Amino acid sequence: MSFFPLTDLLAKLVLMFYNLLMIKPHPRQAIFPVITLATCLLLLISQAVYGSTHLHQPITFNAGSSPTIDGQVHVSFPQSIKQWETLINAAAQETGLDPNLIASVMLQESGGQPQVISASGAVGLMQVMPRDGTAASFTCINGPCFQNRPSISELTDPEFNIFYGSRFLADLISRYDSIRSALRAYGPMDVGFSYADKVLAIFNTHP
Repeated sequence: MSFFPLTDLLAKLVLMFYNLLMIKPHPRQAIFPVITLATCLLLLISQAVYGSTHLHQPITFNAGSSPTIDGQVHVSFPQSIKQWETLINAAAQETGLDPNLIASVMLQESGGQPQVISASGAVGLMQVMPRDGTAASFTCINGPCFQNRPSISELTDPEFNIFYGSRFLADLISRYDSIRSALRAYGPMDVGFSYADKVLAIFNTHP
């Protein structure tokens, strides 16, 4: 419903209500105009508050689920990322993540290189920590931190890596109820929100 017709209708109802008050009608006669006036007023407020913010405000990152743009990787991503578009879209469909968010993580993490292994031992397109290799040296209270993770061999497979990384990120978003906080947990330790903000900056650059 358009904003301006509601405004016109509200003005007419206010005038009608004023005229009714002037002739002091029976209370039953005033019920319908009062209800109609109240309904239009609520619709007007809803349109003003929700409609304008929904259409014009920038994307925020506090919801438990990620925002969806158009269901596919944006054309502005480099070819190193676009080459994995089919797998990214499939992972997005399964997890409910925006494919552009997955692509943004991939661009930040690996630049689209499926065989890359970081100095800390993270592997592949989504830079997932495996249970073996350098990552095996990280020890937590209950033993090796990544003992339940896939192997390096598994994570160098692009399809496996994209789906595993996307599921992991989706689980973090569900746990933290915030994409920014989930990205902080997904990225390197002890860097605060700097990693998350880099990924979100990429996301906003490729709307």
